[in-house]
Amino acid sequence: MFWVTPFFAQKLEPFQLYTKNGTKVSYKTLVRDCSRQDVVLFGEFHNNSIVHWLQLQLMKDLSQKRALIFGLEMFERDQQMVLNQYLNNEINQKRFDTITRFWNNYKTDYHPMVSFAKDKNIPVIATNVPRKYASLLYKQGEESLMKLSDDEKQWIAPLPFPYDASLPAYQEMLKMFDDPTHANPNFPKAQAIKDATMAYSITENWKQGQLFYHIQGSYHSNNYEGIFWYLKKYNSNLKVLTISVVEVEDVSKFNKEDKNLADYIFYIPSDMIKTY
Repeated sequence: MFWVTPFFAQKLEPFQLYTKNGTKVSYKTLVRDCSRQDVVLFGEFHNNSIVHWLQLQLMKDLSQKRALIFGLEMFERDQQMVLNQYLNNEINQKRFDTITRFWNNYKTDYHPMVSFAKDKNIPVIATNVPRKYASLLYKQGEESLMKLSDDEKQWIAPLPFPYDASLPAYQEMLKMFDDPTHANPNFPKAQAIKDATMAYSITENWKQGQLFYHIQGSYHSNNYEGIFWYLKKYNSNLKVLTISVVEVEDVSKFNKEDKNLADYIFYIPSDMIKTY
């Protein structure tokens, strides 16, 4: 006697795109909406391979519709000169790789986007604050930044910078301490100086009629906080669209807790291959 087990082919979906209200939409809709903005903030998980591929595809598609400026968290503002030399072919790839501070996953995850921008003559902006200054703020407070030389301050958002410690994202960071009574209030503020500097870099380099396409960790823009909040402080007239990603077991079902996380939300399978 033979038992026949029915086989149902699973529909494999590498992602599903939703609006902030949980409505399924097409990638084409995302491209069309992004192309109407001044700034697009694409929040990522740094090690998710499909997200980096999506970022590159969106960049390619937007470049067909608008004049782009490309900015990324992964380069700090004091790296701009070397970055420009590479983009302008004043130094070759080998020299660029030798003298530049890269994230460990730069070659696999971010180089393809920078390379595309270079090929298409799209300006690339190093938007982040140098890490040493965020560390200094964490250890010694904003007053320590005020004492820096003018040459050093040029790499940081104008000081003193606006800061709202009550924002949920910054409040959540304080909860990371085992003993909240000993939580260092400079911890979320060190995060905020990154958000502020990236937002300031965007407003400083954005030009009327162009679209500034920026990538950053999703926590830098989720819930319309972080960079988004600072962009509205520095230039309230900017039209800003946010994108975020969520890793889930079933991309076909939207979770109500993700409502208003961003204007558009990519659901990605939780077992998606990671780059590190």
